[in-house]
Amino acid sequence: MVGSQIACDPGEKPLSRLVELRRWFHQHPELSFQEVETARKIVTELERLKIAYDYAGVGHAVIGRIPGCDPAKPAIGLRAEMDALPGNESTGASYASIYPGKMHACGHGAHMAMLLGAAETLVMNPPLGPVNLVFQPAEENGGGARTAITDGALENVAAIFAGHVTHEYTTGQIMVRDGSVTSQSDRFAVRIRGKGGHGARPHEAIDAVVITGFLITALQTLVSREVNPLHSAVVTIGKVNAGSAPNVIAEEAELKGSIRTFRPEVRYHIHHGIKRMISAAAELHGAEIELDIHEGYPPVINEPKATAVAQAAARETVGDDHVVGAEFPSMGSEDFSYYLEKVPGAFVRFGARAADWEPIPLHSPAFDIDENVLAIGARFYDRVARLGHKQNTVFTNGV
Repeated sequence: MVGSQIACDPGEKPLSRLVELRRWFHQHPELSFQEVETARKIVTELERLKIAYDYAGVGHAVIGRIPGCDPAKPAIGLRAEMDALPGNESTGASYASIYPGKMHACGHGAHMAMLLGAAETLVMNPPLGPVNLVFQPAEENGGGARTAITDGALENVAAIFAGHVTHEYTTGQIMVRDGSVTSQSDRFAVRIRGKGGHGARPHEAIDAVVITGFLITALQTLVSREVNPLHSAVVTIGKVNAGSAPNVIAEEAELKGSIRTFRPEVRYHIHHGIKRMISAAAELHGAEIELDIHEGYPPVINEPKATAVAQAAARETVGDDHVVGAEFPSMGSEDFSYYLEKVPGAFVRFGARAADWEPIPLHSPAFDIDENVLAIGARFYDRVARLGHKQNTVFTNGV
């Protein structure tokens, strides 16, 4: 009977198998929209589990489809990311990346292993309705969630859930927060053209380096002096290129940065403030300055009903005492937001730091995880899919 299936414990995929999968992914990192071997490995696992899937080829999502007890019901979506980051790993682990210049510094290999672990338990003991297993490309660079949506990731989906490993919490903790979870992320590039000259005769030139330094300092005042201090915002200059020799005044320079905000009015003010400052700097120094602002990922905003389902699943997974909240959202960004523009959902964080470890930030070349988190993540995804189906009438009628 359906009721007895849902009530019983589906069990957990053996940790050793989850570790094996995660280490394979970790050793074979591939950059955004280049996930060839990664997708092939996922397809092999889905075929082993006899799970039907859609895959349009490199650069697309692999979407597994578990029919559940009643395939006519709306589906619950579960998402993991396939891509890695550029960078040379420094963990020294036996399973370190075998590809120079690439590594899973954000833990996406763990996410894929978790989702495949949940897939097995969901096949062994079907939930009330369908589950879409979404393995998406290019979360790090390119907004691969949009590709996954085009590929059919949200087809018949009533709600979608995802999570991310982190050292902000210890292994055994799951962070669930209602409302804003991550920020809006935008990027900008400033190109400065002055007038080159000899380093001994600055009066004959327009120094692009001096203008760059002026802008680096001035742009920080947008946050420190123009944004309400109660409204979170960050402007970061992450890359600067200028100059060719110590005794040459640079004619051209370029700086690139990012903008993180939550409130639309703050984002608007910073965008227009950057334009205002650049126009003023060009006039002040007699230079030509161009600005390009590129819209990034929208903020991740958990929907209340989906958050309640995620909290219940987390409690069943790790117990009440280990489900934690967060007073403030993260200034990071996540393209899971594109799914949440279409359907309700919730994004959680899995503590992945052993109690005696020093915390290491995501994207660090030294980032690794306590692999005990793999079973926790797999169990959470199994639970959230089952509980999500119990709440499907809420998602389909109340949102």
